[in-house]
Amino acid sequence: MKILMVFDFDHTVVDDNSDTWVIRCLPNRTLPNSVKSSYRKGHWTEFMGRVLKHIGEQEVSPDGVRSVMETIPYTAGMADLLTFISEHKDRVDCIVVSDSNTLFIDWILQAAGLRGAVDHIFTNPAHFNDHGHMEVSGHHSHDCQRCPVNLCKRKVLEQYLSQRAGGGSSGGVSYRCVVYVGDGGNDLCPALCLRAQDVVMPRVGYSLEKLLRVEEGVRARVSAWSSGEQILQELKASMES
Repeated sequence: MKILMVFDFDHTVVDDNSDTWVIRCLPNRTLPNSVKSSYRKGHWTEFMGRVLKHIGEQEVSPDGVRSVMETIPYTAGMADLLTFISEHKDRVDCIVVSDSNTLFIDWILQAAGLRGAVDHIFTNPAHFNDHGHMEVSGHHSHDCQRCPVNLCKRKVLEQYLSQRAGGGSSGGVSYRCVVYVGDGGNDLCPALCLRAQDVVMPRVGYSLEKLLRVEEGVRARVSAWSSGEQILQELKASMES
C-alpha cells in the first residue's frame, strides 16, 4: 500500500505567498488603493481577479508575469523532499491542494524541475485571455462553513481518496498513510478527515499549528515541521514502518 503526500503550496512548498509575490511584476511593486481596499474576507480569489486585471492593464506580458513567479524561493529542504518523492513514485503519491492557481504552481514547479513529483494539482484555474491578461476563477463550490467560498480542501481530499479507491484504470488504491503538510487556517478542515494512522504536519509558528493545539476533532498524529528535511524524515519513517 502506498503513502499519499498532500501539500499546501504557499508558505509550505514555497516560502512566501505566490498571490502577493506576483505584485513584484508591477513597475512600482505596489497596488493602487482602489484595488487594495476591495478585498472581502473569504473572497480572496475574487480579489486576486482584480489584482491580475490591474497587472494586465499595466501591460505586463505573460512572460513578464511568469519570469517573476519563477523567482519565488522554495522553503528550505523542500526541493530535496520533492526530488525524493519523484524518485519513489512506485511507493509515494503526491498531490498539491492550494488556494493559489494553476499557472503559478505549474510555473514554479517546472522552473525547478519538480513538476514530475506531483501527480495532481487541485487549485483555482487560471488562464490568459485574448488580451493577454491573466484571469482566475474559483476551484469549486461547496457548503462548508469553515472554508473560503472557492475552495474546501477537505472536500478535495475526500473526493480524491474516494476516486482513488473506486477502481478503474487509475483507481483501486487505498493509502496506508496520508501525510498532510500545511501551514494555514484553511488546512485545518482537511486535517479533520484524516485517520488515526495518518499524520498532519503543521509548519512551526504558523496558524495551523496553533489551531491544532485547541482542536479536539483531529485523530491523526500531529508532527510539526520547520524545514523539508523534517518532512522527509517523517516520510522515510512511514515508508519503513
